Amino acid sequence: MSSATSTRQAETVERLFAAGLEELREVGHEALTIRSVAARAGVSSATAYTYLASRSHLFAELFWRHLTEAPGPATGGSRAERVQEAVRGLTTRIAEEPALAAAVTPALLGSDADVARLRLRIGAEFAARFEAALGDGAEEAVREALLLAFSGALLQAGMGLMTYDEMADRLAPVVAVIVRERRIEPVEME
Repeated sequence: MSSATSTRQAETVERLFAAGLEELREVGHEALTIRSVAARAGVSSATAYTYLASRSHLFAELFWRHLTEAPGPATGGSRAERVQEAVRGLTTRIAEEPALAAAVTPALLGSDADVARLRLRIGAEFAARFEAALGDGAEEAVREALLLAFSGALLQAGMGLMTYDEMADRLAPVVAVIVRERRIEPVEME
């Protein structure tokens, strides 16, 4: 494959993702079709399906791209404050694109192989942000508890049981409990 071909393919993919986000914002996830995204991008449906396996694949890819553009976690403050800031940063970023937030929950719960690959990348992004906020010396169980609490809250927000702003507020005390600094008391010897 020539570099001109790969450049042209990369441009096509970028046009499809830009068109997908525009279409999603305009018509919502239930009305969006790959055919309508292709038309907006100025490519054939066959070309669009070369790069997008499904609507769920499109939504997951758009979500991952949106998420990775968010600023990194804060570096000051206590461990709990840094993790709380990471949670708030992620939830704020998700809330910035309400149509995408509405589309991604059902997309990520599906069984599409391309979505499964992106689900792992999204999870790895969450894990990396929590890892950076925690710093050195965090227990594996603390990292796991944070990921489970965050993903559970994401699911609840995706189901409409709370907003993403509420999610950050509700997770703040949970994070404080999970991340609390443990002080080891000296054992008295007799």
